[in-house]
Amino acid sequence: QVQLVESGGGLVQAGGSLRLSCAASTRTFSSHPVGWFRQAPGKEREFLAAISGSGGRTDYANSVKGRFTISRDNARNTVYLQMNSLKPEDTAVYYCAARRDGINWYPRGPYDYWGQGTQVTVSS
Repeated sequence: QVQLVESGGGLVQAGGSLRLSCAASTRTFSSHPVGWFRQAPGKEREFLAAISGSGGRTDYANSVKGRFTISRDNARNTVYLQMNSLKPEDTAVYYCAARRDGINWYPRGPYDYWGQGTQVTVSS
């Protein structure tokens, strides 16, 4: 089992920036692709971004391209989501998720391990 813990959420004004972190508990972190998702109240969970185990490949949802950047530091067992130009519509609980293996590149999933989420609120 891989334990994932998100952090870095909070309240920010529209147009501002926030950096989320996803810390993992595994010794084989570089073998796990990681994705970021979000879910607003009453809405379906939405894919945002994914990164391969080595960090060499990324994928983004159209809604966040050019605004969000996913990265990872395998030495720290951490994946980041840099969020710029935030909008009120970005308000949601943000989750990171890890896939068991990176044999094939399936950035949208499925994912096997999920964090508990961190709240991001963007005020207008």
